[in-house]
Amino acid sequence: MKRSLLIFFFAVAMLFTGSVMAQDYRLPSLDASPADIAILRESRGAPPIAKVVYSRPQLKGRSLATLAPNDKLWRTGANETTELTLYQDVTIGGEKVAAGTYSLYTIPADGNWTVIINKKLHTWGHFAYDESQDLVRFSAEAKAFDQNVEAFTITFANPGGAKKTNLHLAWSNTLVTIPVEF
Repeated sequence: MKRSLLIFFFAVAMLFTGSVMAQDYRLPSLDASPADIAILRESRGAPPIAKVVYSRPQLKGRSLATLAPNDKLWRTGANETTELTLYQDVTIGGEKVAAGTYSLYTIPADGNWTVIINKKLHTWGHFAYDESQDLVRFSAEAKAFDQNVEAFTITFANPGGAKKTNLHLAWSNTLVTIPVEF
């Protein structure tokens, strides 16, 4: 009898403790730079050709030059390093790149940005960047954009040709265009 009573009190205590813990739990606040995904497909139901997973920092009254300074390595977003997954071999920025998942870095500059596709994955920011892991580097045109983009944005946009598209990086009033052929 004592044992049954002890088990009963233990079970009641566990239920009470669980409900108290559940009441104290709070969800974290919304990330200041939420994650986003850009996917390239030939058509709505077609399998993906490429996918970019990145975080979207906001200007919030700051300048692009402050957040992504010229001539300095940038993680091309916020938080975790931006990742580019290619589901098939492509030519990006004039460079042939095999299917796989890579980190995407940039070095902003006036007129052209350096785009870096790097083999090292699962890093936060650019702090673990390893130049020896660069797969390719190329230059991409950066020009003034007629829109003021508050949240950093990556998109794929088809310029009208079959098997060709552009990967766009847009922030503030800057648009970087990276040609992609598949």
